[in-house]
Amino acid sequence: MKWKVNKNKKTILLLIIIIFFIAGLLDIKYEGLFFQLLPTSIQSYLADIL
Repeated sequence: MKWKVNKNKKTILLLIIIIFFIAGLLDIKYEGLFFQLLPTSIQSYLADIL
């Protein structure tokens, strides 16, 4: 029974990591709050990429 709980924890952790990664990409694409907190040089570099 413990292996089921452990497997579910790993699945949930992986799902949370994927959600944060997608949220970060969308924040950069739409120039959200965390994008605006970055230095100007990094902002311009990321804006050129996306």
